[in-house]
Amino acid sequence: MLKSALFGAALAVAVAGAALAEEPTADTVVATVNGKDITLGHMIAMRESLPPQYLQLDDRTLFDGILDQIIQQEALAGTAEAAIRKRDTLMLDNQRRGYLSGVTLDETAKAAVTDEAVQALFDEKYAHSEPGREYQAAHILVATEEEAKAIKAELDGGADFAAIAKEKSTDQGSAAAGGDLGWFGVGMMVKPFEDAVIAMKTGDISAPVQSQFGWHIIKLNDERTAAKPTIEDVRAELEGDLQGRAVEAKVTELTGAAKIEKKVDGIDPAILKNVALIDN
Repeated sequence: MLKSALFGAALAVAVAGAALAEEPTADTVVATVNGKDITLGHMIAMRESLPPQYLQLDDRTLFDGILDQIIQQEALAGTAEAAIRKRDTLMLDNQRRGYLSGVTLDETAKAAVTDEAVQALFDEKYAHSEPGREYQAAHILVATEEEAKAIKAELDGGADFAAIAKEKSTDQGSAAAGGDLGWFGVGMMVKPFEDAVIAMKTGDISAPVQSQFGWHIIKLNDERTAAKPTIEDVRAELEGDLQGRAVEAKVTELTGAAKIEKKVDGIDPAILKNVALIDN
């Protein structure tokens, strides 16, 4: 009885050990094509490079699709490898270089974004800044100064601004709302328009103002002090700034530390058009 129990326990341990040994890894071979191994790692790497829409597929469909794709690619690649040309070698060199440089920059950008760094940049940019002004305005946009002057005369005579905007404004985005542009801050409108609004008082209707879009008659309905942004309001902007700074610094650092010798004297830049040099 004891011997039987011990045998059963040993068998269970052996089975568990076998199962553990067979756990798939990146090196697990999932197919061979003309004797060349395709591994689970190859499949995972391909999945990482797929556009987001493909990742919506169910696991089985995606697994089978990726495996079939790699098998087909390997079958096709084998033909090219048998007669690889200079062009092919050079293209592969460029792809490898571009990919590896991208890895360095991706890692640099990722490491740059920490809660501490985001907070420090927020304090630098916003902690001591004064909130700006926001404006709520409407406009009537027409093609010529003559039309704008005629509309201004109508408005001075008591015509309804919203009604004229609906009838005559060429800005289809705002015309249906009586020319209403909603709230906007400094820097959100073209300069001539913005300058005119800043100089106005609430309730004013401007003289014709020209911009690249045509001629505007502007009515300033209201203005206010903008709310001070919270760190969450501007987190995406701050993270982008941190990543951009880090990437630029890394490029400068590594390029500056590299031993670089340019040897292009006497080479005509137009030679880059001579594809015959690599077609052999």
